Amino acid sequence: MQLDPSIFREYDIRGIFGQNLTQEVVYNIGVYLGRLMALSGPCVAVGYDARTHSPLLFEWLKNGLQNSLEVYDLGLIPTPIAYFATFNKIEGISIPHSIMITGSHNPPDYNGFKITLDQQPFYGAQIQALKEEIAKQPLAYAPSLSTPKKLNALRAYHEYLIQAFKHLQNFPRKIALDFGNGVGALGLEPVLKALNTNFDSLYSNPDGTFPNHHPDPSEEKNLATLKAYMQAQGIEIGLAFDGDADRIALLTPKRTYGGDELAIVLAEQMLKQGIKPLVIGEVKCSQVMYDTINSFGEALMYKTGHSNLKVKLKETRAHLAAEMSGHLFFNDRYFGYDDALYAALRLLELLSQQSPQELEARMQALPYSYKTAEEKINVPEERKFQIIEKLKNSLQAPLPPNFPPIVKVINIDGVRVIFEHGFGLVRASNTTPTLVMRFEGKDQTCAEHYKKSLLDLLEL
Repeated sequence: MQLDPSIFREYDIRGIFGQNLTQEVVYNIGVYLGRLMALSGPCVAVGYDARTHSPLLFEWLKNGLQNSLEVYDLGLIPTPIAYFATFNKIEGISIPHSIMITGSHNPPDYNGFKITLDQQPFYGAQIQALKEEIAKQPLAYAPSLSTPKKLNALRAYHEYLIQAFKHLQNFPRKIALDFGNGVGALGLEPVLKALNTNFDSLYSNPDGTFPNHHPDPSEEKNLATLKAYMQAQGIEIGLAFDGDADRIALLTPKRTYGGDELAIVLAEQMLKQGIKPLVIGEVKCSQVMYDTINSFGEALMYKTGHSNLKVKLKETRAHLAAEMSGHLFFNDRYFGYDDALYAALRLLELLSQQSPQELEARMQALPYSYKTAEEKINVPEERKFQIIEKLKNSLQAPLPPNFPPIVKVINIDGVRVIFEHGFGLVRASNTTPTLVMRFEGKDQTCAEHYKKSLLDLLEL
């Protein structure tokens, strides 16, 4: 068996179907993961996204898992339903572990596994240890004749959301939704219909070839169709989802909101409800977000990555966490994992109390800052962390005479240099052979100066 170590990422297991996600590899993942899960619970719930090869991966994986566990088949679902199944009794059954078969927002030939062990993300060192176990003693593929029991977690999820958001009945504005041919509509449309919400959906049919546009709402080009539809139909609220529905984008006529901007308005909403919000942000979030939330609550900076933020959220008992890419984690009235469908309803709740124009005005009132888009530099996998360490050392050595004054250097995840009027961030991606960068300044000239200053220190 050829085991490609690169599929074992920081937050999940991910690769290309048939190339490094082969029958034997996936079976071995199931066997060894099943043995580990069986130490703390007798069963696992497994769901899958709309990719054409997801059902086959399910077959291979469950054959391995069934060596040690009872497997429950959740069927075709959004990722948040797999998490939901571990926090709620489904048809009277408590299930501590889940696996979601998904390639998320990656190209159609990708797929992988997002894993929950005892309601906690299975990531980082745990994934690396699993890789070592498989490499030590790979097993030959052995089909199982046992058929997993079907479990309708999707229906239980619908019932939960309809009850939790019954106050949104007859929402007063029409909304437009772009599901990008992912699985999000399966989770959200029945809830909106039950709440008598007036909505139009784009690309709601799950299709793992993603024939219309790539299902990644963090990229502006993927929002073009939704924007055009909103304009043509006079719709003032738009929501877009990624392929497995754990990331969201909000659009109003004049604005697309980043995850850090949504964190501000959601934290302000919590404040109005009598909560002094504690919010976790990642290192890419705007300094404006941290400063604004700290003016009425508390904002903590932490590492990028949905697994990292889930763990930090539980540890600190924070009310909310947010990533720039649109992962939102609610821990005030929910279970503390990233769920774009739940987030959609929380945003509609927000917009039932203020108009889209009032929300835009609130954003305009924030201190202005110019932000670059997230930029990436391809570097060899084996060098990316070395480059970051060298950058840290360079910032401690005598700096070039025109280097902007440094207020603070934060090394939580890569290097975030706080300057007088903004920041510069350079970090090594945990999932690809790239450096990820973001810069912010009081204006474009300022941000570009910070960018050039830091890039000149990089030893590529």
